[in-house]
Amino acid sequence: MHLYTFSKAPNPKRLSYFLKFKGIELSTNEVDINKGEHFNDTFKAINPDSTLPALALDDGTVLTDTIAICVYLESQYPDTPLFGTNANEYAQVIGWSHKLYIDGFMAIAEILRNQGDFFKNRAIPGRVNIPQIPDLIERGKTRLDAFWFNMNEHLSDKDYIVGKQLTMADIDCYVICGFAAWVKAQILESCTALLQWQKRVNIQLEK
Repeated sequence: MHLYTFSKAPNPKRLSYFLKFKGIELSTNEVDINKGEHFNDTFKAINPDSTLPALALDDGTVLTDTIAICVYLESQYPDTPLFGTNANEYAQVIGWSHKLYIDGFMAIAEILRNQGDFFKNRAIPGRVNIPQIPDLIERGKTRLDAFWFNMNEHLSDKDYIVGKQLTMADIDCYVICGFAAWVKAQILESCTALLQWQKRVNIQLEK
């Protein structure tokens, strides 16, 4: 297997925490998004959508979605499970990862990608150039505030998002909290349960 990634970006960071927590080491190439290396022909031959991370398997298959990569690696390295300890928890973690991506990551992406020259005509990742819509910045801010409140409510009586131990859902939410800084946002002070959860997860992921 060979991993192509850009460690600073949020989706690769989700994977990097997953790998670190499980103690998995992969042969890796850094593809510098800031230099546009994800758009060169060499990388496009690996992933035509020019998105990161991408995991090339030994049989030639290339996985290009973070959740797909993590699910595959979980099956290959089942020790220290990050998708729950039974079928019920597995289903919940998958559901939460989808919800977190839509409600959290996409809210921040709306703010980030619809302003400035860096993402001009790149409002959505992929092969097609998509123009920015500045009005979506305010919508993204509203969505992000709602995200903080919703996660705070969910965690008001829980240590982790699913079950009794850290899962991929916690990693995803933790990365969202850091990604918010890219748009000069942070967890609202009134969201005390979410802030306590962040401290608890930080101890496990940053050690």
